[in-house]
Amino acid sequence: MCEEFKDIIYEEKGQVAWVTLNRPATYNAFTPVMNREVTVALKKANQSDAIRAIVLTGTGRAFCSGEDLDGVTVDTDHGAILRARYHPMMQGMKQVEKPIIAAVNGTAAGAGMSLALAADFRLVHENAKFVSAFLGVGLIPDSGFLYQLPRMIGYAKALELAVLGKPLSAEDAQRCGLVTEVFAADEWEDGVASFSMKLAALPTKAIGLIKRLMIDGMNEGFLEVLEKEAQAQRIAGQSADHREGLEAFKQSRPPMFTGL
Repeated sequence: MCEEFKDIIYEEKGQVAWVTLNRPATYNAFTPVMNREVTVALKKANQSDAIRAIVLTGTGRAFCSGEDLDGVTVDTDHGAILRARYHPMMQGMKQVEKPIIAAVNGTAAGAGMSLALAADFRLVHENAKFVSAFLGVGLIPDSGFLYQLPRMIGYAKALELAVLGKPLSAEDAQRCGLVTEVFAADEWEDGVASFSMKLAALPTKAIGLIKRLMIDGMNEGFLEVLEKEAQAQRIAGQSADHREGLEAFKQSRPPMFTGL
């Protein structure tokens, strides 16, 4: 464990950075410290030349249960909390150029579900579930939930989950296109490790460009995206990974990408 962190564990395993929410007694509920540490850890991994993919997961039986409500009172300014703590974390996730995997090991509720939605890929334990949970305490979904979910699964289903609060099982989440892959309990650790290593072996500079343009593409016109694609393709075409990909193709061998 890195000594600079208190509520999370940060580990670098080969080319993959593992960010683990580590408050199992509270089902990894968010605190101001945890929000800040997740933001710092993502930035640390993004700036490391050795890291090419990031796994975000939880300790114990839950992925993340959302905000720790022990410190919440009727006088709490939830808008101020979001602006000071959650918005920087979520914006930080979108600014990370390397692929982020949410390894949802257990329940992802409230802002914990929002955190999983903000990742690029979601690997889900067969016993895990997603729960909006906000309306149960008289609040609305936040931390990007209302932006991400309808774009992923459509308005009708997103509204159903947000308002009715019915838990979404791993199987149902996969059926509606929310998750990348579901792993059985005995395959969980190996499955997440294998997926993350395969992702890290891809040309990550190009992945970063894809992420950026897809986010822009959901909010901009077709012609604007065409031009941005051209600009990004020029950058990708000048990368070492592109040169390696061409050489590997011509030599009929697997490419060895470096992310450069």
